[in-house]
Amino acid sequence: MTDVAKLDLGDKKIDLPIITGSEGEKGLDISALRKETGYITLDNGFVNTGSCKSAITFLDGEKGILRYRGYPIEQLAEKSSFLEVSYLLKFGELPSKKDLDFFEEKITSFATLPEGITNMLDQFPKDAHPMAVMSATTAALAGFYPEFLKTPLTDVQRDRAFAQMLAQLKIIAAYFYRRSQGKEPRRSHPSLGFSKDFLNMMFFEEGKEIDDEVAKALDILFILHADHEQNCSASTVRVIGSSQANVFATISGGIDALWGPLHGGANQKVLEMLEEIQAAGGDYKKFLEKAKDKNDSFRLMGFGHRVYKNFDPRATIIKKQCDIILEKLNIQDPLLDIARGLETEARNDDYFVSRNLYPNVDFYSGIIYKALGIPTEMFTVMFVLGRLPGWLAQWKEMREDASSKIARPRQIYTGANERNYTPFSER
Repeated sequence: MTDVAKLDLGDKKIDLPIITGSEGEKGLDISALRKETGYITLDNGFVNTGSCKSAITFLDGEKGILRYRGYPIEQLAEKSSFLEVSYLLKFGELPSKKDLDFFEEKITSFATLPEGITNMLDQFPKDAHPMAVMSATTAALAGFYPEFLKTPLTDVQRDRAFAQMLAQLKIIAAYFYRRSQGKEPRRSHPSLGFSKDFLNMMFFEEGKEIDDEVAKALDILFILHADHEQNCSASTVRVIGSSQANVFATISGGIDALWGPLHGGANQKVLEMLEEIQAAGGDYKKFLEKAKDKNDSFRLMGFGHRVYKNFDPRATIIKKQCDIILEKLNIQDPLLDIARGLETEARNDDYFVSRNLYPNVDFYSGIIYKALGIPTEMFTVMFVLGRLPGWLAQWKEMREDASSKIARPRQIYTGANERNYTPFSER
């Protein structure tokens, strides 16, 4: 017998089925609430609302747990590759060597862009924000692949969309970066591996080769960003996809949601904070004191996390990769010195330690991107490339769920009651 919660609304009573997830999470199924009682729930920001059932990612912020398809993020970061994790998110299981080779071959088959897209990229001003470019060109891909406009898509088409977008969005990002720097775009060479190929397209110089350890560190960072349960951009992808919008428009919407400073723009805010500290003389200890003052407008960016209440499991992993990159590249940059100073001081300050205000993945990813030479305004584009397989897996799961409905939240109306129109002469 299904467990139920009994809701007593005076003259109306209803049994709400209790849903239990595979990790013991509890939820109330309120799908019949409005129909049977006339009531709805009000949940600002949907922070207590489960919008779907999903088998992709498990996150426990209290315990600092993040797992993709059951696999701990620590194991995947240590032993896997970004494309292997992408396969895992999509299909639900780790691939055999043969399966992964076929998956990578499919991605390789899309290692060029339609000429119309490159023409479009050439028309953007060189100082256009890269996220605007990513969003616009991703949506525009639908114009070059009309077969994806039909619904429903076949399994073969969904597989193709997954591989195609993993291949083409990194080319779009690198192409526009090179153009914005006044350099000729470089062709994709997928045989290098996802991250090394991307870095090569970005930073190619004759006679220089991308360091394998640096490429591996970026690959790990992409793994750590690959999915994060029902966050703002993943939920946006599901909402848009629920209308049966084409996959390119759907992912473009995810990019737009990620662009917001409260979501994917957090690592950009870290660098802007470091620049603020540098402009004020570089005294990071002074700014740590300002962060403790509730009456001071200064905010310490890249510390603590809305979901992870004790520690961010990704931060420990990426700190190690951050140290590797800084050592390998031997970067001398005062901003990075400020970042290291902030990290050291905060980790030994009772105020921050007692409040679990630890450096999070955004703090370290911002430092890594800065060390690699990636412009600050392009940080969120890097997030897009990492999060892409998660968005596509969420989209695929939703579209394959026969019970999935078009998203249509309710509201509590607080406006004026009915009133009559007043002519201009009487106003």
